[in-house]
Amino acid sequence: QVQLVESGGGLVQAGGSLRLDCAASGTILSIDVMGWYRQAPGKQRELVATITSTGTTNYADSLKGRFTISRDNAKNTVYLQMNNLEPEDTAVYYCNVRRVIRNFWGQGTQVTVSS
Repeated sequence: QVQLVESGGGLVQAGGSLRLDCAASGTILSIDVMGWYRQAPGKQRELVATITSTGTTNYADSLKGRFTISRDNAKNTVYLQMNNLEPEDTAVYYCNVRRVIRNFWGQGTQVTVSS
């Protein structure tokens, strides 16, 4: 079993930065892909970024260059550095672990960007 706890969300002004952390309990395997998704009010949940245990990343095209995902395998933790935030980034951000065909999700952390 994998349990995920996000932290680091909050309220920030446009142009500011936040760093989200996601700590996993249980065993994270080398095959596990960790990542971040977000869901804004009235919208579908969407990919933000993913990262493998070897450091291969995948970003939503619209976010690449502003957001950076990283991973500390020894700490079972994945991070999301968000820079130059925009009001459109306001959403609940969810941590995710994908193990082959199974997904594990955190409870989410709210990010609100004011204009």
